[in-house]
Amino acid sequence: MEDKKKVLYDCARELFATKGYKDTSVADITQMAGCSVGTFYNYYASKDRLFLEVMERENEALMKENLGKIDMNEEPACLLKRFLELNNEGMRSNPILRQWYSPDVYNKIEKLYREENMLQGMEFLYRDFLKMVSDWQRAGKMRSDIPSEMIMAMFEAIIRIGYHKEEIGLKYFPELQDRLTDFVLRGLTDF
Repeated sequence: MEDKKKVLYDCARELFATKGYKDTSVADITQMAGCSVGTFYNYYASKDRLFLEVMERENEALMKENLGKIDMNEEPACLLKRFLELNNEGMRSNPILRQWYSPDVYNKIEKLYREENMLQGMEFLYRDFLKMVSDWQRAGKMRSDIPSEMIMAMFEAIIRIGYHKEEIGLKYFPELQDRLTDFVLRGLTDF
């Protein structure tokens, strides 16, 4: 049974990467997987839920890859800026993750994402960075008058600003995100 679920997952991942979330149907996935639509629903509640699972795994893989590309001993501002740059590059270059920036996909999937608290899947990243921020605060490398959880919320906001680039204005991206990153990092480290 797990083999059929893996086949469905792999076929969906391939279709989401090539056709996109919007243009991929459950029928497309099951046809490629060689099974019935009923079999699909034995494993996944909906195409949306399967897409979230695919995105979650892609995002986790990207984060782990990015952690391997940064020097954890680097000064906080440089390390965080590099990590955010790598995250943005990875999101834009991955055909599945890039869809999160599409208003059609974002508006449909974001509610389900929050309802299912998919952020728990990234707990390893949050926990590790939260510890790093706390260590930097104790070492005097980052402001200690701001709770470390609030600093993490600032970093999350910088990442999420990209989800609203069309509302803000495409002509400002990615420069706006880069400038906000610089301002926040300077505010946290130049005190």
